[in-house]
Amino acid sequence: MKFLLMIYTDQTLLDALPAGEYDRLMKDCIEKADALRERGVLLDSQQLEVPSTARSVRTRGGNTHVYDGPFAEAKEVFAGFNLIEAPDIESAVDIAHSFPWSRFGSIEVRPVRDFAAVRERVGA
Repeated sequence: MKFLLMIYTDQTLLDALPAGEYDRLMKDCIEKADALRERGVLLDSQQLEVPSTARSVRTRGGNTHVYDGPFAEAKEVFAGFNLIEAPDIESAVDIAHSFPWSRFGSIEVRPVRDFAAVRERVGA
């Protein structure tokens, strides 16, 4: 079963780290991710740029608006993700917990819907 580990971070907590600590944490994460990828557990992972580089698109009542940055202000922002394969959600939560980012925000663990089944159901 596939799970998306959505990583949200609070930049003020990351900024409070001692010099070099973020790079050490990131190096450990990359090495852990490489090991998970070699075992076939990690399918994909990406880190996102800061929210100020984003654009938000919103359409309401036939009108589309494009905003700079995220649409909503938030203390924790979506910073990246890991797409994993795990037998169940408890195993996925254990994998999420093995990364340090829950100490600087949160990691949402969500099952990935079987999109092939959706395609078939809607006839696409």
